[in-house]
Amino acid sequence: MFTQSRLLKKVDYTLLLTVTTIILFSLVIIYSATKPTEVLPVVDGVNNSGDAFASVRRQLINIVLGFVAMGMALYIHYEDLAKHTKTLYILNLIMLGAVLFFGDSALGAQRWIEIGPFRFQPSEFSKLIIIICFAAFLNSRQGRLNSFRDLLPCFAFIGVPLLFILKQPDLGTSLVFMAIMFGMLFAAGARPSLLIGLLLGGLTLAILWIGAHFWLEAHNGFNLWIPLKEYQLKRLIIFINPWQDWHGDGYHIIQSQIAIGQGGLFGRGLFNGSQTHGNFLPIQETDFIFSVVGEELGFAGSVFLLFLFFVLIYRCIFIAINAKDNFGFLLAAGVVSMLTFHVLVNVGMTAGIMPVTGIPLPMFSYGGSNMITNLAALGILLNINMRRQKIVF
Repeated sequence: MFTQSRLLKKVDYTLLLTVTTIILFSLVIIYSATKPTEVLPVVDGVNNSGDAFASVRRQLINIVLGFVAMGMALYIHYEDLAKHTKTLYILNLIMLGAVLFFGDSALGAQRWIEIGPFRFQPSEFSKLIIIICFAAFLNSRQGRLNSFRDLLPCFAFIGVPLLFILKQPDLGTSLVFMAIMFGMLFAAGARPSLLIGLLLGGLTLAILWIGAHFWLEAHNGFNLWIPLKEYQLKRLIIFINPWQDWHGDGYHIIQSQIAIGQGGLFGRGLFNGSQTHGNFLPIQETDFIFSVVGEELGFAGSVFLLFLFFVLIYRCIFIAINAKDNFGFLLAAGVVSMLTFHVLVNVGMTAGIMPVTGIPLPMFSYGGSNMITNLAALGILLNINMRRQKIVF
């Protein structure tokens, strides 16, 4: 039995320092992305220039709540989570179902719930819940993941909450669920050839189905059923040639590419981005925050941020490999899959090489639900690392 002091010695301080650096870096960029672009006069004794630090203060609250969640995840023995997965799974479905009936709508989707002064996005918390539940599910199915038939229960397990999320609709989180599922199946021992075949087959089917949808719509006015909004479908393909609709669906990608391109090697200078402060760059504090880094700090600043994420994911993989049991390994693999997919898709989206799916940059984009979820997930990883059987250098 480990004493508290021995456990604290096994905290991965490299991971903690990396996370802290990413968060501090993000606060500077959020300030730049949200500060007023011009100073308006004082009218009737009221300052109309706006509060330059309003978003930073709100994000600081999110960060504090996130570290509280991390502390709670450290305090609870991760092995005890396996005992409550049925309850967590049902609560997750109730929470996602509540969004459809009581949720608030914004930007064409119904994803948020408001309780008093608090507004949160259940689908963000759902990512971590499904990692915990799926880890226990896979742990109970060791050695039974060798065929397509063996994987059907896994697809059903993930598919039920996924349908709730598609109904909102939330394409980004749906894709994250898929990444988590395939990443954890690979870690659990499913045959790589089988997983690759399923991915390629599913991707091919999706492309053909979406292509048929648009062709039939253009020629016959007939639509195939797809559980996504029309604008989400267009975003899935517009990145191939955003200039074909430069003032519509391609606008986001084009402005992001211009911002990153203008940054050059060392950027235009912090707080000096013309795309950022000219309000050309859309939702620049959330989905397109990497574009702000590219414009204002250039290639050098972008590489520095990507290096921080590389260190973070490397330490997460290290913890997964050295977990003392299979459940801990699968938990860590789920978190690694989630974080890696978020970083790759968000950066690829801003660079115009991946579709715009609304996936935030972990611990960097503005937002409370995502921050709390990610820090709680990292708290579980630190928990796994603290309780491994021996320290591995």
